[in-house]
Amino acid sequence: MRRFLLPFVLFVVLVGFLAVGLRLNPREVPSPFIGKPAPAFSLSQLEAADQQFSPQDMRGQVWLLNVWASWCVSCRQEHPVLLDLARHNVIPIVGLDYKDDREPAKAWLAEHGNPYRLSVWDRDGKAGIDYGVYGVPETFVIDKAGIVRMKHVGPITPSVLSEKIIPLVKELNGA
Repeated sequence: MRRFLLPFVLFVVLVGFLAVGLRLNPREVPSPFIGKPAPAFSLSQLEAADQQFSPQDMRGQVWLLNVWASWCVSCRQEHPVLLDLARHNVIPIVGLDYKDDREPAKAWLAEHGNPYRLSVWDRDGKAGIDYGVYGVPETFVIDKAGIVRMKHVGPITPSVLSEKIIPLVKELNGA
């Protein structure tokens, strides 16, 4: 009887871990970047290849860095939400075109609309990797000092926007 006690206890512990894991939201992946400076990069702009952009260029502003790609199916889901956000001019949105080809990305924005103040072209994905991107879309809220305040994995929905992102942006802007 005692020989089954240890396997039984291990089984109960594993079931406990599974139960806790099933309650977690996979879109709320903890990021080691929260509360830390946004990783630096300098990339060419998607629409103006001869111009560079760096997160330093946004100092003094609260802004969104949205990681997207023309090949991303989920990006199509969130795109109307980003277009609406841009239309209301709530927060500047900078796109990070991740592991994509320049021309298809430009064509995608021309077809679906462009919510971005600008997009940068991360062809090899190194900037995305520096941000800990698991996949696209992912979105970061970055404050006036260049500190990452929030990371959202997956498409931004109207509820995520109204319940999390906009309140945080208002708080960071002191409104």
